[in-house]
Amino acid sequence: MGLTSRQEKIAGMVRTLGPITGEQIAERLNVTRAALRPDLAILVMSGMVEARPKVGYYYTGKNIMSMLTEKISKIIVRDIQSVPVVVTASTSAYDAVVTMFLEDVGSVFIVEPAGILTGVVSRKDVLKVAMGGSDLHKMPVKVLMTPMPKIVVTTPEESVLIAAKKIIDNEVDSLPVVTIANDQETKAYEVVGRLTKTNIARLFVELGEGRGGEQL
Repeated sequence: MGLTSRQEKIAGMVRTLGPITGEQIAERLNVTRAALRPDLAILVMSGMVEARPKVGYYYTGKNIMSMLTEKISKIIVRDIQSVPVVVTASTSAYDAVVTMFLEDVGSVFIVEPAGILTGVVSRKDVLKVAMGGSDLHKMPVKVLMTPMPKIVVTTPEESVLIAAKKIIDNEVDSLPVVTIANDQETKAYEVVGRLTKTNIARLFVELGEGRGGEQL
């Protein structure tokens, strides 16, 4: 979210002279009060400037970067997650590859019939097996999957910032979004979504365009 040169001038004026009224700002900039309304509205909505009745505008002390950081910290995985792409453990490696290409994803999650996460398979995993000469039609996907508990997961309530750090630290393209399955005797995760690098990149584009990270 960038500011125009006039908005930067107004913010600087409010920072050094505030509280200051709209009329006083307009007089200093040699423009009408009406001409300033859109600029003042943007500054107020951004959180950089606040207005008090009968007092005027005053500076909050926030800059663009601090406001962006604050906004991102409030966005959770549920706000930007995608629909999960899953197959069962009995699915052949070939069919798993077909699913990846049809759904345009880099990996699929392996689940039990109840949707319980048991593993994940990426295109890289399949490529390694294919290069070894194995018949992908005859090989069940569970043979080459990364099993639980080696899978890094996120939850719908987790901060996008924390989840993004998991993706970077573990050098993966996506994370399964999970909840704890209550009907299991042992701790198990039910897959409810998928968080990818694309989800995160789209979020930053949304923020950069001033759309605020609404549901994507």
